[in-house]
Amino acid sequence: MAEQITQKQKAQKPVVPAQLGIQTNRRIEDHALIGNMRSAALVARDGTIDWLCLPDFDSDACFASLLGTEENGEWALAPRESIQKITRRYRKDTLILETEFTCASGSVRLIDFMPVGQEFPRIVRTVVGVKGTVAMHSKLTPRFAFGRSIPKVESVGGSLRAFAGPDAIFLRRTDRDTASPLVSNFEVTEGQRFSWVMSWNYSWLDQVPPNLDADHAEQETDRYWTQWASKIVPPPRYRDEVVRSLITIKACSYESTGGIVAAPTTSLPETPGGERNWDYRFTWLRDAVLAHNALSRAGLRDEASSFWKWVMRAIAGDPAQMQIMYGIRGERRLTESSLDWLDGYGGAKPVRIGNGAYNQFQLDVLGEVAAVLYAGAKYFGEVGPVAQRALLNVAEHAMKVWQNPDKGIWEMRGPNRHFTASKVAAWAALDRAIKASDETKMAAPMERLLEARETIFEEVCAQGFNRELNSFTQYYGGKDMDASLLYIPLTGFLPATDPRVVGTVESIERELLQDGLVLRFKPDATGSVDGLSGEEGTFLACSFWLADTYQMMGRFEDARRLFEHLLSLSNDLGLLAEEYMPKLHAQLGNFPQAFSHFSLVNAAYTLTEPRA
Repeated sequence: MAEQITQKQKAQKPVVPAQLGIQTNRRIEDHALIGNMRSAALVARDGTIDWLCLPDFDSDACFASLLGTEENGEWALAPRESIQKITRRYRKDTLILETEFTCASGSVRLIDFMPVGQEFPRIVRTVVGVKGTVAMHSKLTPRFAFGRSIPKVESVGGSLRAFAGPDAIFLRRTDRDTASPLVSNFEVTEGQRFSWVMSWNYSWLDQVPPNLDADHAEQETDRYWTQWASKIVPPPRYRDEVVRSLITIKACSYESTGGIVAAPTTSLPETPGGERNWDYRFTWLRDAVLAHNALSRAGLRDEASSFWKWVMRAIAGDPAQMQIMYGIRGERRLTESSLDWLDGYGGAKPVRIGNGAYNQFQLDVLGEVAAVLYAGAKYFGEVGPVAQRALLNVAEHAMKVWQNPDKGIWEMRGPNRHFTASKVAAWAALDRAIKASDETKMAAPMERLLEARETIFEEVCAQGFNRELNSFTQYYGGKDMDASLLYIPLTGFLPATDPRVVGTVESIERELLQDGLVLRFKPDATGSVDGLSGEEGTFLACSFWLADTYQMMGRFEDARRLFEHLLSLSNDLGLLAEEYMPKLHAQLGNFPQAFSHFSLVNAAYTLTEPRA
């Protein structure tokens, strides 16, 4: 059933580029991801790599035409004759991309990947002749500092070297001893195979990266991913979708530290042509429990452990200084700035790097951290003394600050408010500490914890619930809906079958559904809630949460129908952005989005677990 829906949806009429205000025909969902657990690149359907930061996810981009023009850096590689058809796929259970171009004269296959575990970050691009003879064109336009710096280019050691400031890239065509030019025309005939290797190094190091055997690297990369994917314990159904999502999550992981970027991109807009453009190349505590649950349910113990340890290191110290997000190594200062030389995707400006929300006060992170500390400790066998202390510190801090207004889970840039979901998260922080104390007999101020948990519960039920609407609301005293209210059943604050939860789900269905998908909330024209203007798309993670909630309510057919509808919105490679706008049939926001894929994985397991 899922496959039938997917194919039907993918056959819809493509978006007219002018509808998105974009200057090219590359939609967000036209992209594929390749990566090496240190950084990642986006490859468009037409064979152009238009986004790449080196050497790391949070480094400056050397290809940034995704957010500007060709002159901001890209690597185009495709037939130079008219293309009749393009098909692409990931090689099964890998992150090796294969794009096939069919022309009147024949067809060629383009193979793209980033080798894993290399001293020097590299991209390998191989052209294989499939049929006939096809005229090809390669044009590498390196631009450092997010598309601003035009490098000096020279030949050195059989490679072409382009460098400016601290960065240098080296281009080599593997079948030649002389440097490959940045721009080249060539022909490929059936059975022929040509490869290019682009490597990165610091410009001040007098070292040309050693030659790489492209064919051997392809075999090793294939072996790495297939062996890794074989460790996954998939759910009884939706195996391929879950494995692809987990490979995507793995590709968004910074292997050295265990941190997982929310997405490898910045400033892909949530509003077409608008200002909702954010840098997602960081790790959010909001994602923590979803990440841990997805990895642990899939049997990926090493990845779950690495991420759990990242969380422990990131939050170490005074809990009052806990942030909503951190750098991939645990950095705390993520100063936001704008890049005014980039036009933005589809004219959506500003293009931002850094994220000014890092120093916001958000109560929800206390619940998220407590939940992942508790769940992680349970998964690994015991709530040890380090996790116990961390849990108690979070709970103690929650008791001090839960009555304060905050920015809410969605990082509102409007005024602080008493967001209902934030109070529920504070309740969850105390609840997990109480459970840990009950299970381990750890020393804890149980009387105060129990009293505070009950006080929060009573206040949320009194002030967060609108009896006239028979629903919880976005914030105390308000009447608007918010998808984060689904945290109420998902955290165990109330059972999914409680009449107040049932009423809230009905209100969400009535107020926030578009084409069966869930908006986070409805921004108003004045921006009084979130401080921003413009219409958003539906939020994919929230839509998966609704499917989870349906399942918990016993609405099994609704849960399955919504989940499979969400699967149909992925691109032809199984990738999801943050949002989807039904009226444009377009994905929106940074891409691919780990939050969406965490939620997909968790929902797949929830929907296929034995029913109580």
